[in-house]
Amino acid sequence: MKLANQVALITGAGRGIGRATALRFAREGARIVCSDLDETGVQETIKLITESGGSATAVLGNVAVRADAQRMVDTALEAYGTLDILINNAGITRDALTVRVKDGEIKMMSDAQWEEVLTVNLKGTWLMCQLAAVPMIRQKRGRIINTASIAAEGNIGQANYSASKAGVIGLTKTLALEWARFNIAVNCVAPGGVKTPMTATIPENILSGLVERIPLKRMAEPDEIAAVHAFLASEDASYITGQVIWVDGGVTLGG
Repeated sequence: MKLANQVALITGAGRGIGRATALRFAREGARIVCSDLDETGVQETIKLITESGGSATAVLGNVAVRADAQRMVDTALEAYGTLDILINNAGITRDALTVRVKDGEIKMMSDAQWEEVLTVNLKGTWLMCQLAAVPMIRQKRGRIINTASIAAEGNIGQANYSASKAGVIGLTKTLALEWARFNIAVNCVAPGGVKTPMTATIPENILSGLVERIPLKRMAEPDEIAAVHAFLASEDASYITGQVIWVDGGVTLGG
């Protein structure tokens, strides 16, 4: 087991990629702290882990609220005495509306939509990194894996989401430089289309068009993203830091 006796804090663990990652890490021998705002979802994740013989505990909270983020880190330390891995998976979308104007259509985004997405996706990632780094610096080891997206390259109607994910990439590279001397590796996974509850709400005609753009001609399964998380968290990736792994079926190749 690649993560035996490691302690991993996973945000957004109540469903989708977060749940898949929690289950994969548990199978690899890690002890898991599952964080989410959705109590029902996170408790279901805990149940799945413990029924399979794993060890997990839940903590509710908003990653963008410092007190909540601190409580997540404290929960890991209180439950297991250490924190070895942070998976920053929590994130949201609030897409712009299409508005008709004299010469056609444009995308209009409210201040609230902009601020909410940047707060959760970018500030939340920064807060979790900052607070998790404290015990990692003390123990002179750690793995942090942030979540970007192919939207960081630009996506119509998602100026807020794209900006937040591009920011996550810049944050990842900066923290990798700052914390390398403490043996903390900071990397970033950038998924493309993934079969999650979030993408399940996309209308079929739009979804089929998105799939057609993917060279592999299919959406990713959450387990496929979890596998990359598991690799980056393991000793197999001991000399990798400051990198962005595009897990997108080839979309960013531009073919």
